Amino acid sequence: MFQLHEVQRAAPLPRRYVAPGSLDEAAELLSSHGAVARLIAGGTDLMLELSRGARSGVELLVDISGLPGLDRISYDGGRVTLGPLVTHADVIASAPMRTAGLPLAQACLEVGSPPLRNRATVVGNIVTASPANDTISALVALDAAVTMTSVRGERTVPISEFFAGFRQTVLEPDEIVTAVEFDALDGADRSHDRRGVFVKLGLRRAQAISVVHAAVVTELDGGRVADLVVALGSVAPTIITVPEATELAAGRELAEANADITVAARRAATPIDDIRGSGEYRSHTVGVVVDRAITALASNTEADRWPRQAPRLALTASAVDAGPASTVLTEPHDTVTATVNGVQRSAAGAAGKSLMDWLRDDLGLTGTKEGCAEGECGACTVHLDGAAVFSCLVPAGRADGASITTVEGVASPAGELHPFQQAMVDTGGAQCGFCTPGFVMSAVALLDEIPEPTPEQITVGLSGNLCRCTGYCSIIEAVHIASSDAAAVHTVAGDPS
Repeated sequence: MFQLHEVQRAAPLPRRYVAPGSLDEAAELLSSHGAVARLIAGGTDLMLELSRGARSGVELLVDISGLPGLDRISYDGGRVTLGPLVTHADVIASAPMRTAGLPLAQACLEVGSPPLRNRATVVGNIVTASPANDTISALVALDAAVTMTSVRGERTVPISEFFAGFRQTVLEPDEIVTAVEFDALDGADRSHDRRGVFVKLGLRRAQAISVVHAAVVTELDGGRVADLVVALGSVAPTIITVPEATELAAGRELAEANADITVAARRAATPIDDIRGSGEYRSHTVGVVVDRAITALASNTEADRWPRQAPRLALTASAVDAGPASTVLTEPHDTVTATVNGVQRSAAGAAGKSLMDWLRDDLGLTGTKEGCAEGECGACTVHLDGAAVFSCLVPAGRADGASITTVEGVASPAGELHPFQQAMVDTGGAQCGFCTPGFVMSAVALLDEIPEPTPEQITVGLSGNLCRCTGYCSIIEAVHIASSDAAAVHTVAGDPS
């Protein structure tokens, strides 16, 4: 019988899973179980770490992703507060964030692809604490504060003090990050012109870890620098700031100080050689991204490249049902019940599995493909409560009480293909067919959200899906062909949008 080599085998996921009914209950679980329990929300980092065996000793997942009210972004008195379940997609979709926290919104837009952003949380990005994580530099530049809660009480620290080293934080095993706050760039104090921007260099336009990134926030008084924060990522064990740049820019116009700021940023960076770039290359490109950031801020064009409507591949929150109040999976016979392709389905065996494996192994829905099991290829894309997600990065327990659509549920009950499916047949876009289910799920979500997408919106909408045959042109053509039919369907249904 065929056997995988040891390095090819994924490490088993924790077989005990609890989705608590409240944040207090989650805190109690973390307190009572200690280091063997691990909080999970989006899970896009944690699921990968667990499957790779990079995080050992975890026996219980405490999943708070279904708790209501924790995905709110509030703007109060010039202060912005993000709840622990605010995703990168939530930030991008928030119009006030484009002026209140533009660097964070721009950083969120650079994270992964739409299906990843639908699950990945901002809090999860900072808790993972990688210096390559885009949102951390933005939050450092914005001088954010992090609030942590446990059964012992609550404490708040500046985000600059949250990181203890490479991938290390001051978060205790029993603590939950419950809020991230910062002063809005367009806040109540308008005595100074406060602006910010985020710039990233990656090896490709989507699904790319930063080679270098920078976030810059400045306060201008009469056109001259009253304050400046330059935060750099992927060039040191943690996100770093450049105090020398602040000193050199003080009292000067940004354009005049740009060259000195850029040189100071290069001096502050201590990058390493790795698969994404050499230290020498990173040192050079630090100057490039900082120069671009300062140039944009000096000309007040930092927001000019924001897209008109960035595809989210998700329905509005009011269009989907909330998840269950509580789910406990601790025994092999514990059952998960979900509405799958419009039919209620129940199956045991979800503990210790991803949603992808549960759908394939226990429900027999093998249209959902395993390509990478790391959230890179998009072959396992499904719709979870109305949003396109990578099912390999979702714990199977999250399905309990949820509504799920797989590729088997896209065609009509009578067997009539969705317009995109038919267009894929007509254009030859299916090719070998392995990646096709994922492309179908992403394209269907895109056309539901934006019936007549632009070429750029199609590119972004499909950016989470890789084609092993590298034949993207016919797939993109299929979206164009299907878009007029999708628009007609929306109009007939009474939704002219």
